[in-house]
This record gives sequence, structure tokens and C-alpha cells, in this order.
Amino acid sequence: MILLATGLGFATLRGDAAEPETTERLRGVNRAQQIFAAAQKRFAREPTNPVAAWEFARTGFERAEFATNNAERAALAVQGIDACRQALARDAKLAPAHFYLGMNLGQLARTKLLGALPMVGEMERAFKTAATLDEQFNHAGPDRCLGLLYFEAPAIGSVGSRVKARKHLERAAELAPEFPENRLNLAEAYLKWREKKPLQHELDDLQRLGPTVPEKFAGPDWEMARADWSRREKKLRVNSEALLKR
Repeated sequence: MILLATGLGFATLRGDAAEPETTERLRGVNRAQQIFAAAQKRFAREPTNPVAAWEFARTGFERAEFATNNAERAALAVQGIDACRQALARDAKLAPAHFYLGMNLGQLARTKLLGALPMVGEMERAFKTAATLDEQFNHAGPDRCLGLLYFEAPAIGSVGSRVKARKHLERAAELAPEFPENRLNLAEAYLKWREKKPLQHELDDLQRLGPTVPEKFAGPDWEMARADWSRREKKLRVNSEALLKR
């Protein structure tokens, strides 16, 4: 199960647990672990604080992006899910808690095969609720995640839908057009759907965004995201050449 996510700038769960231990990745692992440990300590001190709970869930999700096996990923995801449910028991209108509930359910789903299907409905509900409460949260994160959920999920036996994917991916790009992840997701969808004109539009917008990214998304928290965006854009342009030349 591949699901979009955002944490240290990540918008998709595209990480491969078997990828080489590059210097960039090692820095990311160390930073994610430090941030997770600090949030864990705070949540332990303030177990009734809903903000401490959802921030713990956020950092757990981000730490799970670097998990080396399913057991580690699942353990982190379960902690995040439990923290979000505790927060929502105290404040049902806490958009970040709904959002990170959906994100951690997505992490847990990655460790399953057929067992992931029953989680999809809960993930969908969590992101829909987050969108209703605060559609701007995390650079239009709720719509981004809904769009990717509908884009990646099977149409038969699950919630996959091109119509819904288009609606939410386009809405995310409309709400937060400066966030490269939103534009990349939409462009990748247009490429898969073989839609030449809107694909070219997104590629042009990505080119205009390029010079602003290092400043808008500066610092170590965004280091791996910036690298991921750059790699994906290069791959997208290569893969789009044949379609755009027609």
C-alpha cells in the first residue's frame, strides 16, 4: 500500500527499506530519531495533552519512514494510531490528530497484504474529517492524501477512483500551489492518465517553482524532501518526453 504522506516534507510513502545507506539517508534517520525521542518524552510527561499526542504521532510516522523492516514500521505506526485516538477522545475536532491517524494507518497498511484493505475505509474517513476541519493543514495535506489514496488504491474491491483522485489532487494544488509535492503528485497522475496539456502545465509550474524551493523549504527538516522532489521531477520530465512530443 503506497500512500501519500507529509512529515519532514515527505508527501509520499515511496521509501524502500532496502535502499542503500547513503549519507543523506543516514542524516535523515538520525534527525528523525532525535525528533521522535523528544516528542516521545514530551508525550510521556503530558499524556493528556492532545497537541503532544498528535505531535508524537507525527514524529512516529516520520521515524517509520526509515524503518528497516515491517515489525519496526508496524510498532511505530501502532503507537501513532493509539496517540491520535487518545487525542481525539479529548478533542474530536482536532484536525492534525485525524490527519496523523490516517497517516499512521497508512504506515501500518504498508506492513500488510490483504490485511491492508480493511484499513482503507478508516484512512479515508480520517483524511475527509481532517479536510473538513482544516483543509489547509500541512500544505493541503488532507486533500493530498485523499487524492493519492484514490489514485493508488485498486478500483475493484477498494476505493480507487480516477474521478476522486483528480478532484483531490487538483484541490491540493489549488490550496497550496507553492508546495512542490502537490504539483509533482498531480503531474505524475496526468502522466499516468496520458493527459498532455495539463501535464505540460504542471511541468511549467514546477519549473517556475524551482528557484523558490531552497528558500521556502530551507533547513535540515526539508533536506530529504528537497532531494526527493528533485529526483522525481527529473524522472517525470524524462518519462514525459515521448507523450509531450506527440
